[in-house]
Amino acid sequence: MTATHGLERIPAQTYAMGSDQHYPEEGPAHRVTVDGFWIDAHQVTNAQFAQFVADTSYVTVAERPLEPADFPGAPEENLQPGSMVFTRTAGPVNLRHINLWWIWTPGASWRHPEGRASSIKGREDHPVVHVAYEDAEAYANWAGRSLPTEAEWEAAARGGLSQMIFTWGNEPEPTGERLANFWHGDFPWRPDLGYGTTTPVASFPPNDYGLYDMAGNVWDWTVDWYADRHPAEVDKPCCIPRNPRGGVIEASYDRRQPQFRVPRKVIKGGSYLCADSYCMRYRPGARRPQMIDTGMSHIGFRCVVRDSGT
Repeated sequence: MTATHGLERIPAQTYAMGSDQHYPEEGPAHRVTVDGFWIDAHQVTNAQFAQFVADTSYVTVAERPLEPADFPGAPEENLQPGSMVFTRTAGPVNLRHINLWWIWTPGASWRHPEGRASSIKGREDHPVVHVAYEDAEAYANWAGRSLPTEAEWEAAARGGLSQMIFTWGNEPEPTGERLANFWHGDFPWRPDLGYGTTTPVASFPPNDYGLYDMAGNVWDWTVDWYADRHPAEVDKPCCIPRNPRGGVIEASYDRRQPQFRVPRKVIKGGSYLCADSYCMRYRPGARRPQMIDTGMSHIGFRCVVRDSGT
């Protein structure tokens, strides 16, 4: 197997990163330059991750017991290994309360995506989920690869379509066409047939670089620390950043939840839970923070190989 087996080549380029038209954390739009690199054509699958675990005996964060001293006052049942699982609601709910559809589920992990009674049998070609940042990084190191920067990921997702809103162009998905696995139907309780969960990788058309699921299916980890905005003073002809590496760890903590002193990385690409009525973040310019110690049932990753030591 070659070092770039299963990867697609992304050419060196300067492009407009981010967006000034959608969510505040995506701005300001600004030009960046990235060197050429290779990126996985699709997200790492359950089968690929299983091979890594078989070779290394690696235990993911979601499978490790929690230390009671780190969670004073937490009920004993919440100290068991587990992860956050999306659970459909019984009907329409207030979309400001995400705890109505995110449930801490003991036993949930990459092997058991919905909890102990579930398995990945028959889902070997689905993207692996419930991987915390260190799990994704461990896989990348084992594979001789790296996780992408936010700028690399976005360049790849755009597929050479400069300043377009979606991976396929400027217009929303036409009625009757299936261009990406994002939420179709009434969120978070009634998805249209064939939506509302992960799908096998490469189930939807690739972008112009031959990459699958750069919109939807599951979010992808990047190596960049999260900041609430892109740098404001970067879009100058003299000083276009080359291979930018994002924010700093100190600024990545969630100021609205100071009780959680867990740094956050940028995730990209949206997921099967991105509904236009709630979270239209399956666009290349979109971004969200994710605590590095937490995997969820809609977060996975893909890897890159760089031409040099950038």
